[in-house]
Amino acid sequence: MSRHLLVLGIRGIPAQHGGFETFAEKLAVYLQAKGWRITVYCQESGTGSVTETEWNGIRRVHIPVSREGALGTVIFDLKAVWHALGERGLFLTLGYNTAVFNSLQRLKGQVNIINMDGIEWHRQKWGKIAKAWFWLNERAGCWIGNHLVADHPRIKEHLATRVSADKITMIPYGGDEVTSAAAEVLSTFALEPNHFSIIIARPEPENSFYEMVQAFSASVRQHKLVVLGNFTPSTNEYHKKVMEAASVEVVFPGAIYDAKVVQALRYFSRFYLHGHRVGGTNPSLVEALGAGCAIIAHDNPFNRWVVGGGAAYFSDSQALSRLLDELLEDPQRTLALKQAGAARFAECFKWEQVLSAYEQLLIEWYPA
Repeated sequence: MSRHLLVLGIRGIPAQHGGFETFAEKLAVYLQAKGWRITVYCQESGTGSVTETEWNGIRRVHIPVSREGALGTVIFDLKAVWHALGERGLFLTLGYNTAVFNSLQRLKGQVNIINMDGIEWHRQKWGKIAKAWFWLNERAGCWIGNHLVADHPRIKEHLATRVSADKITMIPYGGDEVTSAAAEVLSTFALEPNHFSIIIARPEPENSFYEMVQAFSASVRQHKLVVLGNFTPSTNEYHKKVMEAASVEVVFPGAIYDAKVVQALRYFSRFYLHGHRVGGTNPSLVEALGAGCAIIAHDNPFNRWVVGGGAAYFSDSQALSRLLDELLEDPQRTLALKQAGAARFAECFKWEQVLSAYEQLLIEWYPA
């Protein structure tokens, strides 16, 4: 009989919402091709009963939820866990944000591996109640999960202050190697290859948007900065602050979800600017490595481990402004950054390596 893996904690596949969904899709397709049976729980808007569909040979369990936003996700996670109690196999929960619900699976005797994601309760965007909820669930996930996955050595070190390091396996996020892209996409944004740099992230304070835009705008660059993200300056003071700091050379095209377009913008950029200060192995940073980008990153242990010598690092807006002054006039150093980043990607972050490591771990923990 084939092994059965059930994936919880995401909105569903095919991926539409972010890094965990992309990973879940990659893992599901990879394991299904190797003979595993795969079930993925999918969140749907609306009311009604639970339904099932099949996508590329993968079973999808659709759970309707009438509430939107964070509360809707919490309700979905509870309903998914409740449904999963009637299933047999090995469970993989992506994220710990509602880990208290997984206690039901532990009581049932189900084996559940939890990917603990980043340190969510450190993020500035959350209020005190949300931070307390995430802190509680991080603790709960550490205790309730039969085994834990950390996507970064620093995350493993952090989790090891809660549980034994033997209970934690470090497996990073993966990415696709991009060797070409559709150059015609650039004309839509009045861009030319190598004559713009790019930021791709959620526009939040801990991602250093203000510092990066301020640094770029400190001088006339004869170069554009493309800032992807969903900006709502009329309702978000931070978004307003970022946009007011921008020079005329900064372009805000909004959030773009077309993978072909994002891939082309990343591939043809001069530099990929990465300001994340919190988290583990960031998917967007790995994707920039896979696209052969020259990376300029905020200087912290998370980014340092991911990119190593494949990036130039900044600590604040003044340091970044000086770095841009230097690098925009130094094509040899830019090429060196690209080459070092490509080598780092090949070393650690190709999907085949990541997914193979997951399969080995899942086989080890598959219930007898």
